[in-house]
Amino acid sequence: MKYYSTNKQSPFVDFKEATIKGQANDKGLYFPQSIPILNQEWLDNIEDYSNEEIAFRVIKPYTGNTIQEEKLYEIVKETVNFPIPLVKVDESAYTLELFHGPTLAFKDVGARFMSRCLGYFVKDRSTKVTVLVATSGDTGGAVANGFYDVDGVEVVILYPSGKVSPVQEKQLTALGKNIQALEVQGTFDDCQAMVKTAFADKDVTDKLFLTSANSINVARWLPQQFYYFFAWKQWKNKDNPPVISVPSGNFGNICAGILAMESGLPVKHFIAACNINDIVTDYLQTQQLIPRAALPTLSNAMDVGNPSNFSRILEIFNNQFPDLQKRMSSFTITDEETRKTIRQVYDNYNYLLDPHGAVGYLSLKRYLADHPAAQGIFLETAHPVKFPDAVEKETGYSIPIPASVRDIMAAEKKSTVIKPNYDLLKDFLLS
Repeated sequence: MKYYSTNKQSPFVDFKEATIKGQANDKGLYFPQSIPILNQEWLDNIEDYSNEEIAFRVIKPYTGNTIQEEKLYEIVKETVNFPIPLVKVDESAYTLELFHGPTLAFKDVGARFMSRCLGYFVKDRSTKVTVLVATSGDTGGAVANGFYDVDGVEVVILYPSGKVSPVQEKQLTALGKNIQALEVQGTFDDCQAMVKTAFADKDVTDKLFLTSANSINVARWLPQQFYYFFAWKQWKNKDNPPVISVPSGNFGNICAGILAMESGLPVKHFIAACNINDIVTDYLQTQQLIPRAALPTLSNAMDVGNPSNFSRILEIFNNQFPDLQKRMSSFTITDEETRKTIRQVYDNYNYLLDPHGAVGYLSLKRYLADHPAAQGIFLETAHPVKFPDAVEKETGYSIPIPASVRDIMAAEKKSTVIKPNYDLLKDFLLS
């Protein structure tokens, strides 16, 4: 499998080089030269296979011969070694719980897979690799956990000061060793812009072996397909494929789902569930994608005003707007609606939503109101304990801190505060 840049101005690379480079030289995102079509008989009998067997089957065409089969199977086995259950919430809505991994967020899947791939690719290199990543919430913790104490890898995480939850902040600042956190006095878009500038700066890339662990990296983005197949494995009504609602910020997660659908995964329709940072909702109505400054919300991991991965979604549909519009809808959910949904779902169904899941649930219900014969899945992307202010206020329920994060909550925060100025990041990296 070869990968090309969405900007079409860089040479083709294999999976190894795409993983190590992170982003193409022309600032485009790497995209597979072809989308593998999975065997229909295998899909029809998916319940007969373990999750690691499913993940291996899905990812093998994308890695090609860059990773030995035995090693690739070992990597996917370590990646998906925690539960990813499909849970019924009401008669028409099910949730895929993606928060049972080590950092309680869906990004554990992509981060664990990428860290193991990158560790494999750089194990014989004499120079260290610097992983540079921006986070709006959960990416930082998942990347920090995945790469913690990995030989030959240094990690620098940028996050917007005061705009991530207490649990999220501790997960990305408290580990130490090879993990360094930069607390940026700005927005996630400021962080992401600084990271992108670093990758295009020859002064930096000539001195550092730089790669990214955001979903712009194929090794972070592609394995997110896994859990869509796990959902299908658990879906009982195979004659009526689900509508899937995905809380969407940088659009890597829903893009992976759409890619899985193009590979043959039965999905009736996708919903991009957005908070008020909803430029894609507007795009589907106007055909104009107009980036704007991100606004802070309860569902902070979705506070993105210029989603990088939307270019990949356009690539999947060959930039044909009617094809995209037919397969994907989008809804905008306010903080007030998010709070009300958390409260109502807890009162009516005794199910605890986090703010991102609440956006996904309400978007799904709005779609189903016009499609009563359909049923759907919404993704619960993070554990409610990460958002105690919103969840506990609306439900009156005090969320117990899971054992997996208890120790890190007691650890000391270690971060370097900087203004949203690229020169400050550059000085930090080169020093």
